[in-house]
Parts: sequence; structure tokens; C-alpha cells
Amino acid sequence: MWDSPSALNRLSDLLFAAALLLALYGVVRFAIHQPVFALSELRVVGAPGFVTLDQVEAITKRDFRGTFFTLDIVRLRTSFEKLPWVRKADVRRQWPDRVDVVIEEHKPLARWGTDALVNTQGEVFKAAYDATLPQFSGPTGTAKDVAIQYDVFRREFAAIGREPVQVHVSPRRAWQVRLDNGLTLEVGREQIAARVARFLSAYSNTIAPLGRRADSVDLRYANGFAVRVPGLAQSKIPGAAATPTPKPKA
Repeated sequence: MWDSPSALNRLSDLLFAAALLLALYGVVRFAIHQPVFALSELRVVGAPGFVTLDQVEAITKRDFRGTFFTLDIVRLRTSFEKLPWVRKADVRRQWPDRVDVVIEEHKPLARWGTDALVNTQGEVFKAAYDATLPQFSGPTGTAKDVAIQYDVFRREFAAIGREPVQVHVSPRRAWQVRLDNGLTLEVGREQIAARVARFLSAYSNTIAPLGRRADSVDLRYANGFAVRVPGLAQSKIPGAAATPTPKPKA
């Protein structure tokens, strides 16, 4: 190679290009760290209902560092998304010296178990909340299914002026729902819609005129449902006036 002028010229060009790139990198690195590009404002876009000013100030003091170019966007976004009520955060640079943080908060739908909440997407999260919410429960990983079924129950039972306040699904996928009047319905895991529809169609002529508060209703029968009234023996009230009522199914 040392005897080849063309090879030496190519090597020289490569070395010159590498030196030029290193110099350019040094200039750019020096420039982006200059105070002229310093950040001066972090703005939370919108009006969060649960994220507090103290939480925002704590994150700002800890993670709002560097210049417009060197700010660690990932770190800042992660810090906001670690807040209990934040579902998602989007961090955006705004030239020349501002950063906007768009926060999507969890919208609480129900309580999950003893120490968690479920949002309207059916996701479980932990946060302090004092208001009254429906109670969901079930095996791990079923929160979204329970949220979907709750919405179905809510629309169905509105026909009789009632609202579900507890929804439970068992490991075998059997459903139980408790209404706001204290009535518990054993719906089971088969023909959910048909069983509820049969109950609703018979409600005004069966449960409503009882004159006493019913404790629970078992819908897991082929042609009716069984009603339990405190202080009385279990009464079987067929939805289609058909007797005897078979043993309940799942």
C-alpha cells in the first residue's frame, strides 16, 4: 500500500473525513450544552383532576434538567407515568425553551379487590380514592372482562330501575351480580343474556310485588328462577310459569 499513491490518497481522505466529523461532533456537543438553549418552562397541558401541583413540582426539580436538546424525554415521561393517577404521559419539546406534558389520567370505574381500582379501559391500578364505586372481583387478569360485563349488566338492569353495585366472576367463569337494592343474582356461566332477560321480563310480576325484600335470586334454572326471601323457605318462581323447576345449571 505504501508504494501505491492512489491507496495513500484514499487513506488520507478517510482520515481527513474522520477528523472533520470528530470536530463537527465536538462543535455540536459544545453548542447544545450552552445556556442559550436552557429550558425555562414545563407546562402540564389540560386540567388534571388527580395529579397535584406538589407532584408536578417534585418531578420538575428532579428530572427537568439539561437544555432543549439534552433533556432526557424518556426519563421525564417515565416519572410522570409512575404517578398513581397517570395512565399515560406524552412529553413534547416546544421551541425555544419550553416542554409540554400531556397527561391522560385514569378514569375510575370500580374498585378491584380490597386495595385497587379499575379504570374505564378495564385496567387495574392503585390510587387513593374516597368516592363510592361499584365493587369488582375475580381471578387475576379478568378485570377487563368484568368491566365489559358490568357495562352490559348496567344497561340491562336499568330497565327495572336498578343498578349493579357488585360484579364477581369465579375461576370457572360463573357470574354473580348484586344490585343497589341488596338483591344478589346468581347468573352462572351459561346463557348469561337469556337468563337475565328472563328475569327482567318476569320481575314486575314476581319480585316486585312480593311485599318483602328478596335476598337472592338463582337464575341457573332451565325454565325459571328461585327466590330467597329472609325468614321464608326458598320459593321457586318460574319465569314462564313452568313447574317443577329442574336443578340449576352452572
